[in-house]
Amino acid sequence: MIERRPDCLRVTAPMVMANACGLLEAGRSAFREPRETVDLGAVTEADSSALAVMLGWVRAAREQGLQLAFTGTPAGVRSLAELYGVVELLPLA
Repeated sequence: MIERRPDCLRVTAPMVMANACGLLEAGRSAFREPRETVDLGAVTEADSSALAVMLGWVRAAREQGLQLAFTGTPAGVRSLAELYGVVELLPLA
């Protein structure tokens, strides 16, 4: 679901409703570094629940005093973030 790599956390599962709770918890558990980068480049399927997961990760990182950034964000997820007016809440790189 989430792999720790030397330079980032890489999401390897679809970011869809069926995986949302598991992804949220897996991300929260994986945060360890003061600055974490979450690579979404391997995500092949995503729906609006991806935004909920990403916002949950941002909240969890802040609560832990960590900085978070997202890379490789799928175009569809970016479009949804713009549509819902939450793009400024997501640290997209």
